[in-house]
Amino acid sequence: MKIIKIGLVAIFCAFLIFTIWLLIEYTRYPPSSPQEIIIDIPKGTSVITLAHQLKSKGIITNAFVFRLMYQVYYQNTPIKAGEYKINTPISIKDLLRLLTSGQIYLHSVTIPEGLTRFEIALLLEKKLGFFSADKFITATEISSLIEDLDPQAPNLEGYLFPETYSFPKGTSPQNVVRTMVNQFRRVFTATWQTRASQLGFSIREIVILASLIEKETSQPEERKLISAVFHNRLKKKMKLDCDPTIIYALKLQGKYKGRLGWKDLKLDSPYNTYLYPGLPPGPIANPGRAALEAALYPAKVDYLYFVSRNDGTHIFSRTLQEHNKNVYLYQKRRNRSSGRH
Repeated sequence: MKIIKIGLVAIFCAFLIFTIWLLIEYTRYPPSSPQEIIIDIPKGTSVITLAHQLKSKGIITNAFVFRLMYQVYYQNTPIKAGEYKINTPISIKDLLRLLTSGQIYLHSVTIPEGLTRFEIALLLEKKLGFFSADKFITATEISSLIEDLDPQAPNLEGYLFPETYSFPKGTSPQNVVRTMVNQFRRVFTATWQTRASQLGFSIREIVILASLIEKETSQPEERKLISAVFHNRLKKKMKLDCDPTIIYALKLQGKYKGRLGWKDLKLDSPYNTYLYPGLPPGPIANPGRAALEAALYPAKVDYLYFVSRNDGTHIFSRTLQEHNKNVYLYQKRRNRSSGRH
């Protein structure tokens, strides 16, 4: 009987020592230099395989403890597939909490205002690498995503809203496009839709106008002034004479050389607002919130012209005589006026 008691005490002590060791291993931070490690857990990866993967990367030192504690605490909670950003050193306790939470690593990308869908495609191919630029461009042909707001849209140019987005690895181009269009919908509220109707514009026409404003100036204080010039010229049935529309047309044809020449002003394209009155047939870029707002709420001024000062800003005028004077002052030494409006 005494031997049995001694044996039971020994077993209890061994179990106690094992439990204490297990808890220490579970909560301790292994000695390692602080760093960020991205691991990719494919769908269907077993806990055993994952434990060995984590150990091989130096994230954990004891694969057995990882597997055991997963069975103890998380056996009914599957580890979510995907990429995870792990800041080491990290305890097995914190690691299991992260991997079972589904907080997968998101790749962030910022889409600047004023890019075309082709430029966005190249940016996403470079920054995300989930898909090719061609596949993204194909996804932007799904105009049904916006047909309730713009039944005339042949593609999604103008509706790929500039913003900072975060996507998990493997996101399809279709889902990226849908996210960007949904953001446009959130920004272009019912109030803005009503405002467009009050101005006598369709949503498509406002987006087109906003894209012109976006490409004409990067100065926040100028957007509503540029908008006023375009609104005033449209009311008077004057041609818009907007250089960026020709640039867009040349880009579509693969002929843009980095600057406009005199012969480009005669380009026979419906986007050439030097030849054809009114708005071009579609957006020439994807405008941001400020440009859209400027298109809807132009400044209350009677300007009809503006010309570049060659420093990123413009000078505005009401008459052709004033405008010609400004062109002479600011564009005299240039081969052509970059703001002939």
